[in-house]
Amino acid sequence: MKPRMITIAIMALGGQGGGVLEDWITTLAEDAGWTAQATSVAGVAQRTGATIYYIEMVEPTPGQTPVLAQMPIPGQVDILIAAELMEAGRAVARGLVTPNRTTVITSTHRTYAVQEKVMPGDGAADSAGVLELVRKASRRTVADDMQRLAVEHGSMISASLFGALAGCDVLPFRQLAFEQVVERGGKGAQASLATLRAAAELARTRPAPPALAARAQAMKTPARPLPDKAASAALAPLLARIRSAFPPAAWDWLGEGLARVVDWQDVAYGAEYLDNVARFAGRDPQPETAELTIAAAHWIAVAMSYDDVIRVANLKTRADRFARIRAEVGGAAGDVFGMEEYFHPRLEEVMGMLPVKWADWLDRSPRLKAWIGPRLNKGRRIRTHTFKGHLQLHIVAGLARWRRGNRRHAEEQAHWHAWMAIAERALDAGDAPLATEILRCRQLIKGYSDTHARGEGKFDRLMYAVPQLAGQPDAARKLASLLQAARLDPNGKALSEREAELDIRRPVAAA
Repeated sequence: MKPRMITIAIMALGGQGGGVLEDWITTLAEDAGWTAQATSVAGVAQRTGATIYYIEMVEPTPGQTPVLAQMPIPGQVDILIAAELMEAGRAVARGLVTPNRTTVITSTHRTYAVQEKVMPGDGAADSAGVLELVRKASRRTVADDMQRLAVEHGSMISASLFGALAGCDVLPFRQLAFEQVVERGGKGAQASLATLRAAAELARTRPAPPALAARAQAMKTPARPLPDKAASAALAPLLARIRSAFPPAAWDWLGEGLARVVDWQDVAYGAEYLDNVARFAGRDPQPETAELTIAAAHWIAVAMSYDDVIRVANLKTRADRFARIRAEVGGAAGDVFGMEEYFHPRLEEVMGMLPVKWADWLDRSPRLKAWIGPRLNKGRRIRTHTFKGHLQLHIVAGLARWRRGNRRHAEEQAHWHAWMAIAERALDAGDAPLATEILRCRQLIKGYSDTHARGEGKFDRLMYAVPQLAGQPDAARKLASLLQAARLDPNGKALSEREAELDIRRPVAAA
């Protein structure tokens, strides 16, 4: 009789403890007298070091040495464990998941790939669609936010995935055996045990498959409810203004937008934000749904809180960031850990932080620019856990108090005022749907450096198309189709094709 064999593939990213999970599973099998072999194949850097770990385990075969494979074979994987949702989708695409055989255990949280981040607008893959695909492709699917579960219990995602494996009852080992493996781990074992038990109980509840897509859809976080009370006395008048001067349907979005711009700059900047949104809210033809006002609240906040060097420095020196990273790596309160940040500043970023007059003066000094440029344009590694490294970024973050007088802010402000003026002209012509779509086009601009430049180039092409579409009965729909095409690929091929279909003339610079 042929001995029983179980094959397990683990899809994990760098820092998620895939190797630890692999070791736990092989130890579990070997403790029971089974033969177990584990291999790993490193993936690409764009997925933070995505790795496929593969385990084959064979029940005891006295006097015989089984021959085991070193790579998972499509159609022959019994258990697929994914430490991130898109890794589960990638496993389906590789043929590692089959309906009559594979049990899939996956976390539903996301770690976005570079390809998603560089896409114009929202380039995130459809989580609900991927989860539904995994469900249909597998014999059984256990899916939940395993990362959140691990953080709640002070451990790593490897512990929650190991616990889910115990709760699935797909291995011929009792949960006690799983716990004994973790207990031998020494430091952090108690937190890992608590995580394991919680995940095992979650897996045993076996949520109904139809709920999976709904759970994935819920990962697209809606706007939080507008708070009843302001976080500070200075914000109270702005909160009261939202309730008195804007349609209720837009209150939550306005609250989110206000919080974003105040965090980015200050309360006075928040008042300016509400002034900008009010230019559209007062002309919203459907205040009960407030579609125009919501678009303005959302995208004006994004435009006013653009990414710059000052913002990056601020985020990297926040105490809550250090606390979050400490929790992610499983560090205790007394543990010492460090972080090394990589920066590659260009002359353009430095000039953007200068007062407008200083930057203009430097523009008129090509020799000085040619001397400074090469000395700035090189990579730097800053250790933010050291006094010197933290101080460097803290000083840059402190430039926020003068940000509204620097060149970058002047350029961004001129750009978003021109954009709002285009939307207001559509309102003057009585086309509120077109004005709404114009506001939504702002999603193309994000990031910094080359990513920002590409997005702004596509945005400008759409704004160039607006006068050509204005006056047409379906102008809003056509602009929306251009926006959708612009989001499809970074190089703009789909946008060019859609422009040709609509007979849109392109600006000379973009032709």
